Amino acid sequence: MGDLRSILLEQAAAFSMIETTAVLLAIAYLLLAIRQNIWCWMCAGLSTAIYVVLFAEAHLYMEAVLNGFYFAMAIYGWYKWTSGTTGAAGFPVVVWSPRLHVMVLVLIVLLSGVTGFALSRWTNAAFPYMDSLTTYSAIWATYLVARKVLENWWYWLVIDLASIFIYWSRDLQLTALLFILYVVLIPVGYLSWRASRLDEFVSADVN
Repeated sequence: MGDLRSILLEQAAAFSMIETTAVLLAIAYLLLAIRQNIWCWMCAGLSTAIYVVLFAEAHLYMEAVLNGFYFAMAIYGWYKWTSGTTGAAGFPVVVWSPRLHVMVLVLIVLLSGVTGFALSRWTNAAFPYMDSLTTYSAIWATYLVARKVLENWWYWLVIDLASIFIYWSRDLQLTALLFILYVVLIPVGYLSWRASRLDEFVSADVN
């Protein structure tokens, strides 16, 4: 425990609060997303902009690219949650077919194999295959969040567990702790979104 405290203090000093700021914004994003609050996308945009730089410096190139995508999706998510609705609460939670998820997962595995091979052959990327797999999975999961698809939480559970190992091994302990918190909060997010979906069904039946 003492060693971990020392590592975290050293990181905070080394990054001059940059990583700490990104972590706090990322926590705010998840808490607001659980509540289906549209301001989650503002926090996501700011946090991911910082992480593009941090991951590039850690030689996690796919993670840097992924956070660039997150930034774009923050803009898309803000638009999607407001466009044609009365706000985020008026944009319903939905469920997509298992067949679609299976098809996408097969595509993710294939793309990860190709990208992982290229990164391992021509770059100094750390964990090229795992990094690629979590990156493509997170792209899909982020799109599901923007569309308010309930299954996004299951994807994030697997992605975040893998990410904890990746970030810790690359001396990004603060970010690894963030993803541990994510794993703890994922069941809360899933149950909250599922309850919202059930409430929508009840409301539809009453009307």
